[in-house]
Amino acid sequence: MRLLLDTHALLWFAQNPPRLSPQAMLAIMDPANEKLVSPASYWEIAIKISLGKYVLSQPYEEFMSKAIDANGFQYLHIEPRHTAALLSLPQHHRDPFDRLMIAQSIVEGISMVSNDAGLDAYPITRIW
Repeated sequence: MRLLLDTHALLWFAQNPPRLSPQAMLAIMDPANEKLVSPASYWEIAIKISLGKYVLSQPYEEFMSKAIDANGFQYLHIEPRHTAALLSLPQHHRDPFDRLMIAQSIVEGISMVSNDAGLDAYPITRIW
């Protein structure tokens, strides 16, 4: 199964807190699953750090390398077909980062690992 990690799922997995649900943790830990990270996630984290809304315990680039690359996660690059899906995406969710990841999930036909129940308004499978 292909999984797109929401920003908070990426952060919580990388920092190993007990905030991930057992189902989310099992899905991420399953070696048969392909785990994907959108640039929207690391872009969102960088913006929140620059605004003082989030603090990492180590330098940003080091953290991202450990969170993504060291865990064997793959990058789901943003393509024009992903952004084209935004044109008709209902406005149930207003966060631009989440909207892009929702569009990616729809276009790619993949599940999202997220605790955000607001995503359930879209035609995606949410794992939590």
